[in-house]
Amino acid sequence: MEKWYISAKKADFNSWSQKFAISPVLARIIRNRDIVEEEAVYRFLQGELKDCYSPWLLQGMEDAVNLIIKGIREKYAIRIIGDYDVDGICSSYILTRGLRQLGANVDTAIPHRIHDGYGLNDDLIEEARKDGINMIITCDNGIAAAGQIQLAIDYGMTIIITDHHEVPYVEDQGERREILPPAQAIVNPKQSGCSYPYKNICGGLVAYKVIQALTERMEGRMQEHLQDDLLQFAAMATVCDVMELRDENRIIVKEGLLRLRKSDNLGIRALLQVNNINQDQLSAYHLGFILGPSLNAAGRLDTAHKSLELLECGTWAEAVSCASELKALNDSRKNLTLQGVEAAETYLKEHNLLNDKVFVAYLPEVHESLAGIIAGRIRENHQHPVFILTRGEEGIKGSGRSIETYHMYEGMTEVKHLFIKFGGHKLAAGLTLDSRDYETGEDAAAAFRMAINQNCQLGEEDFIPKIHIDIPMPVDYADMTLCRELSRLEPYGVGNPKPLFAQKELHFMRGHKMGARQNCARFQVITPENTRQELVFFGDLEQFETFLDHKYGDGRGQLLYLQNCDYQVSVTYQLGINSYRGKEKVQFVMQNYC
Repeated sequence: MEKWYISAKKADFNSWSQKFAISPVLARIIRNRDIVEEEAVYRFLQGELKDCYSPWLLQGMEDAVNLIIKGIREKYAIRIIGDYDVDGICSSYILTRGLRQLGANVDTAIPHRIHDGYGLNDDLIEEARKDGINMIITCDNGIAAAGQIQLAIDYGMTIIITDHHEVPYVEDQGERREILPPAQAIVNPKQSGCSYPYKNICGGLVAYKVIQALTERMEGRMQEHLQDDLLQFAAMATVCDVMELRDENRIIVKEGLLRLRKSDNLGIRALLQVNNINQDQLSAYHLGFILGPSLNAAGRLDTAHKSLELLECGTWAEAVSCASELKALNDSRKNLTLQGVEAAETYLKEHNLLNDKVFVAYLPEVHESLAGIIAGRIRENHQHPVFILTRGEEGIKGSGRSIETYHMYEGMTEVKHLFIKFGGHKLAAGLTLDSRDYETGEDAAAAFRMAINQNCQLGEEDFIPKIHIDIPMPVDYADMTLCRELSRLEPYGVGNPKPLFAQKELHFMRGHKMGARQNCARFQVITPENTRQELVFFGDLEQFETFLDHKYGDGRGQLLYLQNCDYQVSVTYQLGINSYRGKEKVQFVMQNYC
């Protein structure tokens, strides 16, 4: 069951419409993205790289830049230590490529998801010592690795943290006290003392800002070719790490996509080719749902170094071979994910856990690298925070995915005594359970499930999917001019969803199933204004047919495809443009119904 809400945020829409040469419809949608000031409207519609924030506003940037310049001039052996997801891979590429351009002696290490786990560990520090490393720069990790950083400092290394994750803290007499690691420099907008205007940036963008600041100090400004190269990967990291596409992030992704569509990076071009994506039409959707998962697959099922190698390929043959391998790994990952989702659903039902506020499923046979993806699918299916636990090399490991009303990292902090280590942010987290006091993994998982639920303050309202409608608008109002104007809102993503409209009481007259698997449909409808329109639906047809059966009688859902009917249904819909044989027409895509 869903709950529909109509956004009714106030603004002087006519003034915005005149000042920015947009329709009142577009003005209302922009206001629904929590944009209030006219300057913010300008940045949303016309923002360019010059409108992004200075890297020097990040706390710790001055110290980091001075230390890195010293390391470059004194020929330090510098090691970048990243992470195995897309943000970590892109961050590693950005720092490594940028530092090499500036003359640094630099290499890269990315932890193995299974053998090393997330972030810094003692083995990585020991390897750095043996290799004669003088300086470690972390990216997309490090803020929670106080012990490992102290070990590296004891060995005489200089440590610089670049990260974007939540800073660990303790509650001290009702106040939070941050636990910062003893690094010589920390660049992380989440630090309480950091005055950076927009804190919701990914590790890749933090890394980009570091290189931007370095080049400003050493060369006056970032050279255009380097900026274009690195910006692509800051944009990819922003999308794939599910950052909100607002404020600075929107500009970075918008500008990054322009460069990706013309990218001469052989790895990117090869990955586009093996996935049959037209480079000129590359969108944020392709980054988040095709290219990103392909890069992630290596870190999940093999080693993330394969993904980094793809981005650094020097020949086309090498790039195509590497991209093909990543696609094959991603195809395998998809199959394993489907099996894992089925196993998780079965576990929750058999253990009578569907009434819990926070779902915890222990699946020891599931590959630990897939736990986060499976958790995300279960969250989508049930609208609950979800943890998937599995048996890892270090014990019981897990990943969580949350809903908007539950801050997962804060919830885990309340039961941190159960973990060997943990980290994350509001909507996603990772953990290793301390299972030494339990006879079985199942017992340890049960203890965690009980503790995390006891502290959870969610109510039933939080589990009802909320559908936020931008504007109740008759489908007859939409035309090609509006459809084309809506493209100014792109790129779409978290924080800037594709606009959603609603119309009451459409009369569904006839349906026609489409596709090789007959899993989508086209419906002929008559509007309250007595015009004929066509809706397409790519959702769950079986569920829609069940809805019609409940509303109009058994068998009525299937009857819609066999003869003329008249079913009155209210819908939400999105607008698109259907191009076929050189002709374009407005396309109405049904999203929800009641």
